[in-house]
Amino acid sequence: MRFAVLGLGFMGSTHLKALRAIPGVEVVAVCSVDERALTGDLSGIQGNIGGPGERLDFTHIRKYRDIEFVFEDPDVDAVDICLPTNLHGAAAIGALRAGKHVLVEKPMALDGATADSMVSAAEDHGRILMAAQVVRFLPAYTALREVVKRGELGSVRTALFRRRCAAPAWGGWLTDPAQSGGGIFDLLIHDVDYCLHLFGRPEALLAAGYEDLASGIDCVDAQLFYPHGVVAVSGGWHNRGAYPFSAEYTVVLERGAVEYNPATPAPVLYGPGKDCRALPISGQDGYAAEVEYFVECCLDGCPPELCPPAESADAVKLMRLIMEARARKGKIIECRI
Repeated sequence: MRFAVLGLGFMGSTHLKALRAIPGVEVVAVCSVDERALTGDLSGIQGNIGGPGERLDFTHIRKYRDIEFVFEDPDVDAVDICLPTNLHGAAAIGALRAGKHVLVEKPMALDGATADSMVSAAEDHGRILMAAQVVRFLPAYTALREVVKRGELGSVRTALFRRRCAAPAWGGWLTDPAQSGGGIFDLLIHDVDYCLHLFGRPEALLAAGYEDLASGIDCVDAQLFYPHGVVAVSGGWHNRGAYPFSAEYTVVLERGAVEYNPATPAPVLYGPGKDCRALPISGQDGYAAEVEYFVECCLDGCPPELCPPAESADAVKLMRLIMEARARKGKIIECRI
């Protein structure tokens, strides 16, 4: 299967690494406006996880500066979109119309209407569309999903998902809400999407927080109300500088709890009585797992049931509602998505 990667920033380089590790997959084209990156020199790339960028051999890879030429390339089967979020919609729809399968980085789009248009384009043109919501594929989160879905500990009564980091010092577009949606939109869409994946749509929500993008602060504490309990999503950008990236969760069920934080190598299940054990996790990198799953869906002609694009569109809508709720300073609002 032959791929073109659009965008050679932090996520573009991360996806390239994942694609190169999948048997039967070939990256035949890249597209960027960064002339240095088009030479294969990604050594200046940085992000909030992973090490420094690499120098790659792009000798036999076609290099484009205009995405329209990528869509016209008959050797491209699928397009991997790692562009700023405001460009996702047009790029995805253009690729789908050209008969390409599309993997698009999160957030799927800046607004629900654009995300819905992407889903409709995939349906109209019979192509596979998937948003790269990597948390669904991270070992610590797939382990939690298995516990919840098995139902052996009963229903979820309360849960907390946290994710925070310093304001990004890379990719200047991330600090521009018109391009990225802002800090909590870009970062916490991971946890909001995972809550939709695990619990479905909430009935109502409230949120409070603080935004000062000029200072690198964009935080929220949101509560999602379900018939079975309350789920909190918290975090955001914590100033500029050395504040480390971290993500964690605590999920309390009727007959036990599961907890994961950066200090533990695996989630810990606290069951009835003295039952306390680390959950088994796979060693596979989440980015590799999500790209490999997308490839399997394309080759088999099957919709991505583990990460349906309609749910990714709902995640965009729910994040927008959380931002609206934050502006209302704690007022409960109906979840109308």
